[in-house]
Amino acid sequence: MAAELTAHQLIAQHRPTLDHALETIRTRAYWSPHPEHPKAYGENGSLGMAEGKAAFDALLGTRLDLGQPGTDDWVGGEVSPYGIDLGVTYPHADIDTLLPAMRAGQRAWRDAGAEMRAVVCLEILKRISDRTHEFAHAVMHTSGQAFMMAFQAGGPHAQDRGLEAVAYAYVEQVRTPDNAEWTKPQGKRDPLALTKQFTPVPRGIALVIGCNTFPTWNGYPGLFASLATGNAVLVKPHPRAVLPLALTVQVARQVLAEAGFDPNLVALAAERPEEGIAKTLAVRPEIRIIDYTGSTAFGDWLENNARQAQVYTEKSGVNTVIVESTDNYKGMLSNLAFSLSLYSGQMCTTPQNLLIPRDGVRTEEGHKSYDEVVSDLAKSVAGLLGDDARANALLGAIVNPDVKARLEAAAGLGEVALPSQEISNPEFPDAVVRTPLIVKLDGARKYWERADDEAAYMSECFGPVSFAVAVDSVADAVELLRRTVRDKGAMTVGAYTTDTEVEQAVQEACLEEAAQLSLNLTGGVYVNQTAAFSDFHGSGGNPAANSALCDGAFVANRFRVVEVRREA
Repeated sequence: MAAELTAHQLIAQHRPTLDHALETIRTRAYWSPHPEHPKAYGENGSLGMAEGKAAFDALLGTRLDLGQPGTDDWVGGEVSPYGIDLGVTYPHADIDTLLPAMRAGQRAWRDAGAEMRAVVCLEILKRISDRTHEFAHAVMHTSGQAFMMAFQAGGPHAQDRGLEAVAYAYVEQVRTPDNAEWTKPQGKRDPLALTKQFTPVPRGIALVIGCNTFPTWNGYPGLFASLATGNAVLVKPHPRAVLPLALTVQVARQVLAEAGFDPNLVALAAERPEEGIAKTLAVRPEIRIIDYTGSTAFGDWLENNARQAQVYTEKSGVNTVIVESTDNYKGMLSNLAFSLSLYSGQMCTTPQNLLIPRDGVRTEEGHKSYDEVVSDLAKSVAGLLGDDARANALLGAIVNPDVKARLEAAAGLGEVALPSQEISNPEFPDAVVRTPLIVKLDGARKYWERADDEAAYMSECFGPVSFAVAVDSVADAVELLRRTVRDKGAMTVGAYTTDTEVEQAVQEACLEEAAQLSLNLTGGVYVNQTAAFSDFHGSGGNPAANSALCDGAFVANRFRVVEVRREA
């Protein structure tokens, strides 16, 4: 069947967007081709609010047939954190049939070249963008994010990260010319002359292992980085968050087929309950790239056992904020309160440890004791979430029972400065909604004097839990920060200080330990948010992650350059 999307059409439509993305990753300026506001959709083929909700509702209780080879069963079982049984079933694959089928289309995909692969990826992203409202409900009801966050983080922000990965992939592939003429003078003899051909070639099949909390935002960088560099991509979603990635696979397969390529270049690997297919897939010889977001334990297992693959992991870490001084005390408290509350702290960038000198903090309102700072922060969080409607819009729902259990156990780790409260959600009465918990702990220099406290704040407590850790001095705070990042990793670090020397000390610690730092945030930008094309998510330089989203290193090793030499 002839391709419905020609190279000329795709390049004419998407090359300007690609060029803008290439320029933006160079300048690091703000830009996004994907609207953040829900009302921006509903025209030019995109689904509006009502149409997107109707499209999502129509999926419930259906079988999502992707037309993949090797389907031997139908699996499902997703239940929304808001209490809805999704009832969607997905193809379960016989891997011995599916993997060879995925490899079959790689030659034509490789030969298409970097530009064609990039614009096909951009067409996939455009079609996903047109269905942002539908995807938002899918993300909301698998992750527990509140709708507006699911819409933005699961929609335009995720799409931006996918486009960013395509841009980096394109840059790295065209760094080497397709052809070169090589001539070496030989004195009186005829020169040596060769023609050289350089071809980016894929590693093989890439495996994307999805996460429960941010299935698209964390899944799209690896998916599109691998696809744009010529690899087939097998998507293995988290069992509780299949739908958003299954819809993504569906769109990708449609676009690939319409562009004249094998749709099996992208496929889904849904699993039966407790099947644990990720471990099986990860060590298959056909799998040459793995992208994973999740626990440190499984991330470490992948790094140690999937030796045949290039493994990219984002694991757990302990994010830290140092509070030394501020000239905007209310702004600091407000910013921290929002950061602790957003999506019930179920973000890999949410602050956990707040290091506060036990002698207190200098502010424009005068000196504030450690107890005052903690109490005022607790009041700020309580005030932010005092209205149930606003609280539900910020908190979303607890994503799974493990987070709820961790939250309840954390209340026994120390003196509770802010107890976690239950919030009712009238629209979804079965949703588990909890406000943040703040616990006071002691970070004495001789940490063995407070071993229980040390064990608590030096471990990730994923969810709406933060520790206000009293430290002997700012120097001790910086040293504890260093040790935390070095031993446990961190996706983000924050600091509040009006002292130049303290700022330099914190910055130097983050430079040496490779942690991304935000200083004195008191407005509408928060430590747990990053912008595609400008901010690097993670550094790849500490135990929290071995790669950054996105940079050249994230894409460059997904392909190799093969050279063919001929005598001229």
